[in-house]
Amino acid sequence: MSLALYRKYRPSIFADVIGQEHVTVPLSNALESGKTHHAYLFSGPRGCGKTSSARIMARSLNCEKGPTPNPCGECQSCKDLVANGPGSIDVIELDAATHGLVDDARDLRDKAFFAPVQSKYKIYIIDEAHQLGPGAANALLKVVEEPPAHVIFIFATTEPEKLISTIRSRTHHYPFRLVPPGILAIHLEKVCESEGVKVAKGVIPLVVRASGGSVRDALSVLGQLLAGAGKDGVSYEIAIQLLGFTDGALLDDAMDAISARDGATLFKTVDRVIESGHDPRRFTQDLLERLRDLMIVDALEATNANSILRELPDDQLERMRVQAQNIGQASLSRAADIAAEGLTQMRGATAPRLILELICGRILLPIGDASESGLLARIERLERVDNIAQGSGTSTNSLRSHSLLSQPSSQSEPAPVKAVDAADYVSGVTAEAKREAPVKAAKEVAGVEVVREASSSTKQASEPARPKIDSIDVAGLRRLWPDVIENVKKRRRLTWSLLSASAQILGVDEKIITIGIVNAGARDSFVRSESEEILRQAFIEVVGLDRKIEVTVDPSIDTTSTPEARAVRTSEAPSDPTQLSGAALLAAELGATVISETSHD
Repeated sequence: MSLALYRKYRPSIFADVIGQEHVTVPLSNALESGKTHHAYLFSGPRGCGKTSSARIMARSLNCEKGPTPNPCGECQSCKDLVANGPGSIDVIELDAATHGLVDDARDLRDKAFFAPVQSKYKIYIIDEAHQLGPGAANALLKVVEEPPAHVIFIFATTEPEKLISTIRSRTHHYPFRLVPPGILAIHLEKVCESEGVKVAKGVIPLVVRASGGSVRDALSVLGQLLAGAGKDGVSYEIAIQLLGFTDGALLDDAMDAISARDGATLFKTVDRVIESGHDPRRFTQDLLERLRDLMIVDALEATNANSILRELPDDQLERMRVQAQNIGQASLSRAADIAAEGLTQMRGATAPRLILELICGRILLPIGDASESGLLARIERLERVDNIAQGSGTSTNSLRSHSLLSQPSSQSEPAPVKAVDAADYVSGVTAEAKREAPVKAAKEVAGVEVVREASSSTKQASEPARPKIDSIDVAGLRRLWPDVIENVKKRRRLTWSLLSASAQILGVDEKIITIGIVNAGARDSFVRSESEEILRQAFIEVVGLDRKIEVTVDPSIDTTSTPEARAVRTSEAPSDPTQLSGAALLAAELGATVISETSHD
């Protein structure tokens, strides 16, 4: 039987204790100067090094060359007190959970006055000290307050506030803390190297996450993974399944669907979560953490976000940046609130999948939410639409001109549907919104949405069919790329979301159209969602080219610009469109929508 990793790699000197420099440095200085105390209190979460540090303290005090922060390792005391050593008769470890009675305390008090057998000090290490009963703690009080010169007490506890104040006030208190993820990850990588086992990329961050900052828990989890490793080491898939975390690909697909407002894909992802055996509660928690990560990425630039989300690779951070931009900060905050509320409702629920699907449905429907976060999400979405209109180089004046030009040439024959003047409509609804309740404004918006959709349908029906062509150069194909993207949007919003912000045409020949996508994660989502056929059909309808679609990674693509800006421009961009205030956008959602729709005509 092999020794557990948390025992095998237990530190024997203060220099080997990781992540607790705020404790080990002052203790080392006290040992160096000889200013040690007769009673210590080590507190902190489980598995962070309290008991190990107490043993190191005893070893440093009883070394023949001590007190010293660097025990010699040669004397009998050092050999006895080394990690996993036989122990010393003069260092007594007690667990207050089983020795917390009054009689136990009296026995300890009586034996404390006897001199040590072979060491300088008789040291009592009392673990789980908060479980000392009131009678036992009071029985120890006198000897802790005024112990013999050869006695030192070290109390270790996870709950120092439960230890009676009369004992706590007579100790030097050193609070331990959880180990930061970066430090713990480096330590685990060294352990893997020492064990000679290969670990796949992404496994160590999973172990760190499962440990919650506890070194002992991290080594226990890693020991389980290493014990079950095959010839090729520990794979990411096995680690995901054993630790119960959600596969990153499922989270990516879910966030892509949310950013594209693609309900079909999102609910299919939920079905894949259940079919693959994942716990809906675990997936919801992981989804909430991903939303938090996206908020950090959106608030900080990629380089700064990397300093916080250290466990994520650069390509994943870049993909998350695109997702965060597509969703928006207010929508992310609202989605996180919905996920957190749903996670609370899942506790004790008999149908967690149902609650998960309801969470997804609420996230996809910000328009029906009258809360403050829902209104902010609507404003943010409308502002993004307005920015897209600006990026395409379409002004309000050009929209009005386009509307007039789109009318039939015969004045005697009335137009099927009256064109909506965006500027006049926005100003009219803004004035109305100041007088009427938001509900009435929402009804007006919904009513004119029907007019807009009818106008759009009439326009599409009147458009002549595009001529079919057999060949085209790359420049010409790129000029038609925005039209292809719009066609994709009508077919599937998830595919449109993946392409609109992070893709460009790289080349075309007699058989293949090569598309570049900014990172490997977005490329993988494109392939997994079987989006090649969607894009191929769009090229057939818009351009007349029937070619196989091949996708590759191209990090040079500018993801901050619109598809129109990345396409080859054939005309001079007109002046900027009229800016609309947040209140006007909220009251006149149609006005911004008309701008967005007309800009692509």
